[in-house]
Amino acid sequence: MKRTISLIAAGILLLALTGCGKYISSYKAIGFIHSNSSSSAEMRFYSFDGTMVFKLKSSGEGDLKYTASLESGSAVVYYDYYGSKQELFTIRSGESLDSHGGYIESGTVYILVETDGECANGAFSIHAD
Repeated sequence: MKRTISLIAAGILLLALTGCGKYISSYKAIGFIHSNSSSSAEMRFYSFDGTMVFKLKSSGEGDLKYTASLESGSAVVYYDYYGSKQELFTIRSGESLDSHGGYIESGTVYILVETDGECANGAFSIHAD
């Protein structure tokens, strides 16, 4: 009886710790630094392979401003605004970007950085102003 109660309690605790986010980050990285405020997301790395998810709060209507650079590999950055996952930009080896795009309004915006294999020496910065 005690074992059953312990298993049920452990299951409830596990569900509580996983949270209720829509997307999950999953990656292998070396030299990885990232930050996430309510309106901006940044990541820099020596080596990164996988998916990193950021959650932003947009305060009004507009677009996402971004900068990105990547020495090798390729990555696609998506944004999800109200359940619609859309591509924001793609970056490949040796490229640098400084632009804007993706229409958003006030509310929660998810940013997903997804690599196609291992990437090296990258930097991404996305702002929802």
